[in-house]
Amino acid sequence: MRRPSTEGVEATLRERLATLSLEQKVRLLTGADFWSLWPEPAIGLRRLVLSDGPAGVRGERWDERDPSANVPSPTALAASWDEARVERLGRLLAAEARRKGVDVLLAPTVNLHRSPYGGRHFECFSEDPLLTARIGVAYARGLQAGGVAATVKHFVANDSETDRFTVDVRVDERALRERYLAPFEPIVREAGVWAVMAAYNSVNGTTATEHPMLGEVLKDQWGFDGVVMSDWYAARSTEPAANAGLDLVMPGPSGPWGDRLIAAVRGGRVSEAAVDDKVLRLLRLAARVGALEGIDPAVAPAEPWSEAVIAAELREGAAAGFVLLRNAEVDGASLLPWSARRCEGWPCSAPTPRWRGPSAAAAPPSSRPTPSPRSRACGPPSAPPRGSTTSGARAAATGSRWPPSPCFASRTATTRESRCGSWPPTAPSADERSAPAPRSPG
Repeated sequence: MRRPSTEGVEATLRERLATLSLEQKVRLLTGADFWSLWPEPAIGLRRLVLSDGPAGVRGERWDERDPSANVPSPTALAASWDEARVERLGRLLAAEARRKGVDVLLAPTVNLHRSPYGGRHFECFSEDPLLTARIGVAYARGLQAGGVAATVKHFVANDSETDRFTVDVRVDERALRERYLAPFEPIVREAGVWAVMAAYNSVNGTTATEHPMLGEVLKDQWGFDGVVMSDWYAARSTEPAANAGLDLVMPGPSGPWGDRLIAAVRGGRVSEAAVDDKVLRLLRLAARVGALEGIDPAVAPAEPWSEAVIAAELREGAAAGFVLLRNAEVDGASLLPWSARRCEGWPCSAPTPRWRGPSAAAAPPSSRPTPSPRSRACGPPSAPPRGSTTSGARAAATGSRWPPSPCFASRTATTRESRCGSWPPTAPSADERSAPAPRSPG
């Protein structure tokens, strides 16, 4: 497929923009519904579909009618330190998105693990901004190589669980630059991400969707040419948000723009040039993902992956995230590998595997592996096959029956029962050291 030059595409976008009325332009700047953007037949713009991520492409449905490849937790991806592997998984996600008719994936999440209480940490890569940045660049590159827009989020300093929607993060310039903005910058500059999501929280007294950083840092200093969208319901004003650099209010069709933004433009409080810039960015995004008639997408759309290839990639990706820091000795023997003797007499059932985190990032997997009778004794007598893990939800396609969730010995005063999937395990007493070693938390 031969693609026109960037200059030619930009000229075409500006020509189409010039044909729109103010009302048509403003309508495009708020979502059509919870997961999609308005079409505009007059300029050949079709409906664009957005979907949550980052551990799978959920699509517009939230149930088992439209299952997903359940990609390993982003925290596990970062633990692999493997940029090439993460880029491949990004390509897998692009194929999944195209299979579901999704143009824009709301991922990666590059906020930092600042506290163990962060309920959405499973969506994030690391507490380290450099590692987060490198894995985030690979993720965005892989996804966009398949013709699906990545949306790096949540800009910026949305790292606290307490009062997530309203917290005012007070941070000095150096910490802001070296920690919180640091993962975003290379994803914008190197990966050329096509969308950014502005967060709920405030930074130094100004809410993120109205913050000067959207224009001054993101667009002016870093040269970001894509769309800045709000997190869902994070847009709280008309003029401050429009003048600060927010481009798209989500979800729709209601919101603080619409007729109020039209009135603000006609009253001279928001310039029409600012509205034009927002619409141009939206059209540029549409062109990149192939949503504008007469303009070829930036890259060829991702081809479908077979079930067997998906299962193998997920298993290998999840296995790469298991990092053994120390194989401690107990009673003169290393805890790992497990043996039949260590597991003997310790039943462990995992009827409900922990295969995803909560929140908007949840995506229903295509299948959920369950433990076999032998594996209910906290593991078979030999080590699991490479890639066996809870994170590969399509593992059932390979016939694997390895336990899908970690088993840890849990004791009460009167029973020797075990619990699966809890973390951290209680340290064993002297007479309990034949119990299985703890595995990575789910």
